[in-house]
Amino acid sequence: MACLALPVAAARLQVEPRGLDDAQLAASRQLIDDSEGRLPPAWRDALPADLRLRWRDDLPTQVHGRSRGADIGLRRELLDGWMARAPQAGADDPAARAALAALIHELAHVLDRGPQGGLSRDPRLLDLAGWQLRPLRFGLRARHNPLSDRSPDRYELTNPREFVAVNLEWFLLDPQYACRRPALARYFAGRFGWQPPGAACAPGLVFLQADADYAAAGFERIDPERVYAVDYLLAEGNDAPMSRWGHSMLRLMVCAPGRALGPDCRLDLQYHRVLSFRAFVGDVQLSGWRGLTGRYPSRLFLPPLDQVIDEYTTVELRGLRSLPLRLGRDEIRGVLERAALLHWSYDGRYTFLDNNCAVETWRLLREGAPRLAALPLRSITPTGLLRRLQREGVADVSVLEDRDAAQRQGYYFESMRARYQAMFELARARLALPQARLDDWLALPPERRAPWLEQGDLRATAALLLLEQAAQRRMELQARDAIKRRLLDRAEGRAARTQVQALLAEEALLLRPAALGGSGYGLPQQERGTLEAKARALSARVGSEWVRLRQAALAALPAERQRAMQGIESNLSALGERLRALNREQGGLELR
Repeated sequence: MACLALPVAAARLQVEPRGLDDAQLAASRQLIDDSEGRLPPAWRDALPADLRLRWRDDLPTQVHGRSRGADIGLRRELLDGWMARAPQAGADDPAARAALAALIHELAHVLDRGPQGGLSRDPRLLDLAGWQLRPLRFGLRARHNPLSDRSPDRYELTNPREFVAVNLEWFLLDPQYACRRPALARYFAGRFGWQPPGAACAPGLVFLQADADYAAAGFERIDPERVYAVDYLLAEGNDAPMSRWGHSMLRLMVCAPGRALGPDCRLDLQYHRVLSFRAFVGDVQLSGWRGLTGRYPSRLFLPPLDQVIDEYTTVELRGLRSLPLRLGRDEIRGVLERAALLHWSYDGRYTFLDNNCAVETWRLLREGAPRLAALPLRSITPTGLLRRLQREGVADVSVLEDRDAAQRQGYYFESMRARYQAMFELARARLALPQARLDDWLALPPERRAPWLEQGDLRATAALLLLEQAAQRRMELQARDAIKRRLLDRAEGRAARTQVQALLAEEALLLRPAALGGSGYGLPQQERGTLEAKARALSARVGSEWVRLRQAALAALPAERQRAMQGIESNLSALGERLRALNREQGGLELR
């Protein structure tokens, strides 16, 4: 791209002529004119009038420039490359870009140090850049920047000053910058009251999706204009130590195709998605010590709502509360953009105390919706965050006042435990089951439950069928854990462990999209197709290999566990037959 067609005042940056011939002086002035012509007028006007450019041969390796006071020094090789560039070359020429980027980078440092700068100290920029607030340190920010994936230049992660300088290079030189880092592009445009020409962006925001068994993977595109609202989604706590305070998520009310944006979009449950931060555990069990010390990677997932409902209400037996957040349209777009950037760039570390799901959800909201950054929402527990959102008028909890209405309207999803308990009480009352507690009944060996399955009427048998399905789900979870432990057991041999660990590493790639490689930085644009093809190929390989390993490990499970699984299958078959027979006796339709 050629120099921007802006009226350029007399250059504020002069060239130190010593050691330069006439051609080198002319080339230096041309570089200055091109660079200053790209600067926003407010930036150009803020530069001191006595700046001087000096070409240096004494800079350390890999250092292209340094600025101190009014003196800017650039590596001499950059001038040689600038002079050797192709005629009429723009910023897409490597030699031209290297010289332009180096000079703009140092001019950014000069601006940042000056009275009109201070960008690297602005809390809003620090939020966007990734120097996150630490919830237990009251205003202090983390030293490590976890937005390290898909970076245009990892030098930006050194400190906020270098982040500003690197990103102002890309803001001015890359037409796609506003597509790849939209929030930062808006921030810089707002600070300068000006923005450079940009390229057309790929439509929507893409997230990598993999099914539960990694048998299929692909990109899901979310159009912010099709998201009617965002809810704070709270999974209620249970007795497990790591789940006692619940789990924080955000629910996206995505409207069905053809549906006008409005309240009816809340009925389109099959299109709703959930933003959920979770620890990726690549070993057999969750370790408390690793959770305290940040040894688990933290990832942002976008599962379908129905998968989340099933996981919590049916598997973990936890209720879900969905509380509307009072966000404007621009705030919804901002939260979605930030979520997409985190999905592709965030390489966080999960800790139980100060970087858990509540803290990361709080940060996502404040970084995506700047208005919320001024509110006292900080909390290290999901329930605490909900209380603060309610207190500040951001979350509407009135939708839960009528629990029946809340369930009908999709604001509350009841744990299946209540239904299982009701079915157990029904069966116990009709059959005089000896167990007093639901958990005691489910824990019985299948053969000890079997005699009661042939004694009930239609309602009691239907209740026992639901309970047996719950027992089967419980047994499957136990078997899955046993299989994973067996696969990683030292006694199984080094080759098997190496194979499983390699699979876990490949599985982790599907949970860290940037690990797929590819070109580009920030939000994917024209490279989407290449990245999706890699994800699909990796997913197919991982899925089929896990199926093979699990089948082999299942066959090697202890005989007692295999008998229990077969016993449940027999119980379910017997209950199905009895239900069909009872239904025929009562003149109903045959159950299939």
